[in-house]
Amino acid sequence: MPKRLPSLSEYGVTWSANKRVAIVALVITALLALAATAAWFSGRGEHHQSADPPSQNSSSSPSEAAPKPAAGSGSVPKPPQIAEPVAFAKAAAQMLWSYDTRDTSRDQQLAGMRAWMTKETQYTDWASVSGQVPDPLLWSRMTDQDQHASATVTEGHYPGAFKQALAEDPSAITEAYIYVVTVNGKQQIEWKKGGGGAEDRAVTLAVQCRPNHDCTLAAIAPSVTQ
Repeated sequence: MPKRLPSLSEYGVTWSANKRVAIVALVITALLALAATAAWFSGRGEHHQSADPPSQNSSSSPSEAAPKPAAGSGSVPKPPQIAEPVAFAKAAAQMLWSYDTRDTSRDQQLAGMRAWMTKETQYTDWASVSGQVPDPLLWSRMTDQDQHASATVTEGHYPGAFKQALAEDPSAITEAYIYVVTVNGKQQIEWKKGGGGAEDRAVTLAVQCRPNHDCTLAAIAPSVTQ
């Protein structure tokens, strides 16, 4: 049976130190979501960061590298023109849980995902998003099996700690306009000879929605917070 696209927790995604510090300091601390919220963005990320070999601090892994502009995006949908955080997060989660190795190369998958990211570099954590894409060897094996996946989103919401922090200091969000949204859904995976399966999915996203602008994706949290 071919391997499926790993979930974020299975793939061992980490947030880069600089990006994690920036997001935590400017968004989470500003929103006063002290211990509970800090745990969303630093818990497992710090564990994996300490386990990384020193060489990874000075060079990007294949999944972290920016995709080539000419690669195209294959079956990856373009980001929607949505200015509401929960609606955008639901669309982003559906994109993240969907892929089709039959007509989309790994570079195209990365390029398509990159188009959803905020262009404000101080808030974007591309590594947390690109890390969801399997390495070239695994992607090649998935391609051999015509593996593809679709997703259905059931709901999206602001986690309780985020809502509490926002209620305590509504003006704090105006620094970066980054919202924390948790999305739940289901992923259907299929491959050659009728193989397939389905599983529940959940992800906590950081999305940026500045006034009078469409939302963009900033990062994926290292763990899901309901």
